[in-house]
Amino acid sequence: MFKKIGLIATSNIEAIKTTLDELVNYFDSRDYEIILDKFCAELTDKCHFQITDANELGNYCDLVIAIGGDGTMLKASHALCDFNVPLLGVNLGHVGFLADIPTENISKNMDDILSGNYVEDVRFLLEGQVIRDSESIFEDYALNDIVIQKWNIAHLLELKTYIDGAFVHTHRSDGMIISSPTGSTAYALAGGGPIVQPSLDALLLVPICPHSLTNRPIVIDGKSSIEVVVSTRDIDNSRLAIDGEVKFELAPNDRVKIIKKDKKIKLIHPPEHDQFHILREKLNWST
Repeated sequence: MFKKIGLIATSNIEAIKTTLDELVNYFDSRDYEIILDKFCAELTDKCHFQITDANELGNYCDLVIAIGGDGTMLKASHALCDFNVPLLGVNLGHVGFLADIPTENISKNMDDILSGNYVEDVRFLLEGQVIRDSESIFEDYALNDIVIQKWNIAHLLELKTYIDGAFVHTHRSDGMIISSPTGSTAYALAGGGPIVQPSLDALLLVPICPHSLTNRPIVIDGKSSIEVVVSTRDIDNSRLAIDGEVKFELAPNDRVKIIKKDKKIKLIHPPEHDQFHILREKLNWST
């Protein structure tokens, strides 16, 4: 079972400080080893614990708890993507598709999870690569989505899309969202994409405000390779975002290649976890 607990946060709001102190007191009183990421260490006056960079937590922990919302879970997933360490989220955000432990009665939830009473949920990551003049110049990973988007312009981007080397279409839009099933309830959903069950081996291509009304979202096999080519007319007007963070400025003829990463993220949920209950609650579906 879990013995070494890592704690990670990305915001210093008072609710996070309060929840962090509650978790620290809970684990410390039960003699668990606690490892804080550097940001968490600045939020608490309890300084006798090991402190490390967020990207190093996976070297020392057998469970990492993210305190915040889905954005914190995304950042934590990036830190843990090369480690086989499960991730648990305490939700203080607005949505909570990924972070689903409520702040109420944290001790009861932790008692269940630490006794082995939990649901394990494995999610795959996306691997994105930018190829320029036949050379790979950028690479990163995403849990939710990789987005090619316009910026600094009022006109549309022109993008060419290929799946497994086969030409799909040239389309003009504000960009393209390439999403995992996990990301289907994030930006892709706002773009008109379908909700995909997280366990499915699938990839989503969702155009952002396409000029043609017939240019619709596509769901493809998760083993597919996607390539999107930026048109030569879009000089310095497009960029690449990874899980909501702008990471790279694209140039004409850049090829963005996206595949499923061979490593996965293991999420931990409370025993009553129910994906459809979460959808009903978060999306205000009828009951």
